[in-house]
Amino acid sequence: MPSSPSAAPAAGTMDLDPSDPATLSSPLEIKNALYARCASLPSETIFSQHDLLDLGVVPDRDIKLLLQCTQELTSDGLFKLLHREGRACWRVVKLEEAQKYKYLTAEEGLIYSYIESSGREGIWSRILRSRSGLHMTVMQRCLKTLEGKNYIKQIKTAKFPTRKTYMLAGLQPSEDVTGGPFYTDGVLDDEFVHQMALWTERYIVGRSWYKVADATRSQSHNKKSSKHSHMSTQQAESKRNSILESSNSSLNSSHTALLPFPPGYTGYPTIAEITRAINASNISPVMMKEVEMKQLLDILVWDGRIEENRSNAGYKAVRKAAVAVMSGQRSNEEGIAGATEDGREGGSALTEAPCGRCPVMAFCEEGGPVNARSCEYFAEWLEI
Repeated sequence: MPSSPSAAPAAGTMDLDPSDPATLSSPLEIKNALYARCASLPSETIFSQHDLLDLGVVPDRDIKLLLQCTQELTSDGLFKLLHREGRACWRVVKLEEAQKYKYLTAEEGLIYSYIESSGREGIWSRILRSRSGLHMTVMQRCLKTLEGKNYIKQIKTAKFPTRKTYMLAGLQPSEDVTGGPFYTDGVLDDEFVHQMALWTERYIVGRSWYKVADATRSQSHNKKSSKHSHMSTQQAESKRNSILESSNSSLNSSHTALLPFPPGYTGYPTIAEITRAINASNISPVMMKEVEMKQLLDILVWDGRIEENRSNAGYKAVRKAAVAVMSGQRSNEEGIAGATEDGREGGSALTEAPCGRCPVMAFCEEGGPVNARSCEYFAEWLEI
C-alpha cells in the first residue's frame, strides 16, 4: 500500500540531466532524476531492476543506491511496487495521484489503493472489506470520505445491480461492467432494445423482399384456375370454391404482395453492412460495434424474425415478419404472427407450401378427384 508522500520531486529536477549521471551529486537528485526519467515513458510501463539500471540514471549501476531510491519513491507513493514472475518491479504513479495520499488517513489510503488497483472493473464492497480487514463501520466511513472528496464513485453493474461496487471517479466502467450500449445504469433498456430491433428488422426486410401489386397476381391466379377446371367431384369443387371466395373477400385491388428475390440473389445484408447502416441512421446515441449488433441479430434469429443466410454470411427476413413490418403490424412481439400476403395467418416455412394450407386436403388421395398429380395449387406455387 502506498503511504502518504513525504517528499515530492525537488523543483530543481527539471535542471538536471537524467541521461548524464555526472550532473547528479546527491541521492536526492538521483532519486528525483530517476522518477523524472521513468515518468517521461508511457504510464503503463513496468520497470524491473535491470530496466531501471539501463536508464543510465544511477551512477556506476550501483544496486544499493538504486534500491535506496526505489524504497524512498515507493514510500513517497511515486512508485507502486508490483511482483511479476516472482521478481519485484515498479510502476510510476503520477505526481497528482500520489499527492492524494497526503491528505488521507492510513485506513482511507488502504481503501483507496484497493479501489485504484481494480481499474475499470471496480471492486465489490464485500471483497474490499475482506482484503482490507477493516471493520464495516470504519470502511463505510472511509468510503463516505473518499466519495465526498470525489476520489471514488459508486457504480451499478449489469450482472449484479444490487451490489455496491466502487471505482475511481475519473474512470469509465468497462463494457463488461455496464453491459454495453443496451444497458443504462446497469439496467437493461427494454425500449432502446425494442427500437433497435425494429429498425434492424425493417432494414433487413427491405433487402430481403420486394412488393408487387396484388392485381397482377390475382389475374395470374384466375388464368391458371381456368386451365385446371377438370375436377369432376362436385363436392370437392364446391368446397374449394367456397373457401377460396371467403379467404379472398377481404382483399382489394390496392393490396400489395411480398415476393422473395430469385435464387442467386446476393444482396442480403451482412453484419458489417447492418452495423454501418444503423450507425449512419443516428438511432443509437453511441457507435455500435459488430459484436454488439451480433447480440441483437441473434435475438431476432431466436425470435424467428430473421434467419442467417450462410451462402453470403448475410441475414434474411422471414415472410411472416416481413409482412408484419410492411403492413405496420410490427408494434410488439405479437405482431410476428401477422397475416401473410394472401390474407391468411402467418405460419412456418412448411405451412407456406400448398399442402400446409390446402382447403380440400381432406379429399386429397392418390387416384381421387383431388390428388398431387393434378393439384393446381402446386402449379401456381412453383411458378411464383
